[in-house]
Amino acid sequence: MKVWRRIRSGLEILQPQQLSVKLGRCPFCGPTLLLRLSSNETGVRCVRCAAGVVHLSIGWALRECIGSTVGLDACEFSSRSPLVTWLRRETRSLALSEFFDDLPPGTLRDGVRCEDVQRLTYANATFDLIMHTEVFEHVPDDLVGFRELYRVLRSGGHMLFSVPLTNLTSTVERARLDSNGVQYLLPPAYHDDLLRGVGKVLVFRDYGTDILQRIEMAGFLDASIMPRDPRVPWNYGRNVIHARKE
Repeated sequence: MKVWRRIRSGLEILQPQQLSVKLGRCPFCGPTLLLRLSSNETGVRCVRCAAGVVHLSIGWALRECIGSTVGLDACEFSSRSPLVTWLRRETRSLALSEFFDDLPPGTLRDGVRCEDVQRLTYANATFDLIMHTEVFEHVPDDLVGFRELYRVLRSGGHMLFSVPLTNLTSTVERARLDSNGVQYLLPPAYHDDLLRGVGKVLVFRDYGTDILQRIEMAGFLDASIMPRDPRVPWNYGRNVIHARKE
């Protein structure tokens, strides 16, 4: 059934003139074929595990920064992906969650835990490794969120994540949330979400390189933007952000 879902979703985005295949490696499943189905990053997939550009990029960054994750307690702010499948095998424990705006944090929906990064229900110093992909552009108060991640990370722990990054030095705030609700500073922009659907998740900001200062304001050390990994082909690799707790 999973294979047929992959085939169906691939056919939906296929642009025959862009179809290309390369021999390569995947950080999760090793030697593989890397497939390009369309002219943008959403069309790139590992044939074996279906990892896309974002997860391929963060997988290689994880191997560079951490190496082995055996014996680590990890937290990932999603509940399904090739990264999740790999972390289940390679870590001592793995906490998974999604954000459901109609559920209290810490409760479950269909077996999936709800967590809001602005008010996590995890105890202090719970994890050695925290990862999240394409999350923080959707967090109303990102500084509060980064401080919460710092709180639940153990001393010496690492955080790796991705967000859409611009070449600007300053982050552009698109919207804010206050007691009167969402206030739009720019025309609203939305991203797709596996659980909510196409164009359902509001973008609160377009991050610039000053995201590093925001992370360090939350207490993290040595925040850096890692370069795009050339093992993600067709020049589609994503920048990954890494920081650690002293």
